[in-house]
Amino acid sequence: MNLNEKFVVTLSREIGSGGHSVGKLLAEKLGVRFCDKDLIKGLRERFDLSAYEIEKLKGEKKSWLSDFLQRITPTPKAALLNDPNSIYIREFRPDVDTDDIFKAESEILRGLADEESCVITGRSGFFILRDCPNKVDVFITAPREQRVEHVMRKQDMNRETAEVIVTEVDKMRENYIKRYAGVSRYDTRNYSLVINMDGITEEQAVNIILEYLGAAK
Repeated sequence: MNLNEKFVVTLSREIGSGGHSVGKLLAEKLGVRFCDKDLIKGLRERFDLSAYEIEKLKGEKKSWLSDFLQRITPTPKAALLNDPNSIYIREFRPDVDTDDIFKAESEILRGLADEESCVITGRSGFFILRDCPNKVDVFITAPREQRVEHVMRKQDMNRETAEVIVTEVDKMRENYIKRYAGVSRYDTRNYSLVINMDGITEEQAVNIILEYLGAAK
């Protein structure tokens, strides 16, 4: 991947693997925008970007997302994002995605990738941006026990609850990917690089990705 040109790194991850933190740290080290599902959902809701409205904006000007991005530069305002400390609980009780919402958020994702180099976590980025040039797709996994303990620690909850959340979120994410991408998220052929977090830190995982990208300092 050529880091001297506009590029995209998509990062898919299992719940409790630390993948979200890996993506955020990776974006910081690369000096690019970090795009997660809260940003994408927040843009859609804050600016009322329905699939129809996005089509209208795209017809009016090429860089249709620029105005919206400028309003939240350099980083999204706190009001735009949900409390990150409740991420697992939110995913355990997710809003039901309609096809129209998926289409709108997919267009926002493409718009973000078109605007500038970025790191994108979740939201089927590897599939939605499959035709995007200069892109690398990464999948972050970890042993189940490690993921359960991560959820317990982050959310200060008991093991039984954490076990249920890991099981249910795994199932919901797999169903989501199969519904819209038509593939399993566990198929390693979807990705350029797969990292197992067993025995490594988030910092080490980022360094592995940077080395893969040819950007290790």
